[in-house]
Amino acid sequence: MNKLIAGLCCLMLGAAPLALAQDKAKADEKKSTQAMEKAADKKAEKATKEPSEAQKKQQERMKSCNAKAGDKKLEGDARKKFMSSCLKGEEAGASDKQKAQQEKMKSCNKEAGDKKMKGDDRKKFMSNCLSK
Repeated sequence: MNKLIAGLCCLMLGAAPLALAQDKAKADEKKSTQAMEKAADKKAEKATKEPSEAQKKQQERMKSCNAKAGDKKLEGDARKKFMSSCLKGEEAGASDKQKAQQEKMKSCNKEAGDKKMKGDDRKKFMSNCLSK
């Protein structure tokens, strides 16, 4: 009988570390679950934060560029190209032909001003100068 009691005591002492190891594993699992929940909470918090000033500015730029592209009825690659340049702040300027016409207009206007032309004479001169 004493041997039986002694054997049971040894068995219980031998099994105790195993039971403690299981409890520790459960505690570690619980800690990692809590850590993941905290990380998820932080992500959710970031998602609900107000956008920064730079983000607001970019959103406004996106809205205006989208509206301009819609007004011009751009689609496909032309729209992508326009949106890219618009978002970078590079507004689509005048074409080369328009730039040449503007330069011609400036030089003719300057020449008419230098000659102090007014009224119908100026109109005639400008018409002839621009048609060259």
